[in-house]
Amino acid sequence: MSVTRIEKTTGSGPKMSRCVVKGDMVYVAGLTATDRSADVAGQTQQILDKIDGYLAEAGTDKSKLLQANLWITNMDNFAAMNAVWNAWVDPENPPVRACVRADLAVPELLVEIMVTAYK
Repeated sequence: MSVTRIEKTTGSGPKMSRCVVKGDMVYVAGLTATDRSADVAGQTQQILDKIDGYLAEAGTDKSKLLQANLWITNMDNFAAMNAVWNAWVDPENPPVRACVRADLAVPELLVEIMVTAYK
């Protein structure tokens, strides 16, 4: 069974693939917002839009999510982040999910999300 790696990183940052497809499984890396000046709701929406894009490129969609891991820098932002998540996630097919408070790579990042899906 072949492995497809979507968007391998280059440069001085960590060497990784943003998305890996093996058989019917799709693994999307921990993603952060591009516009780091956005509030937690804006950053969350940016990340979910990126996830939609990677899932589509891999041949699947959010209705096939199995697992989600969310990291948030401040639990005071949980309700705002969760409101965006709840508006996005397929209500008939929600994944298992964990959300923890964590320091992220740079202070401007407020949330990071990683998902696993199937085709």
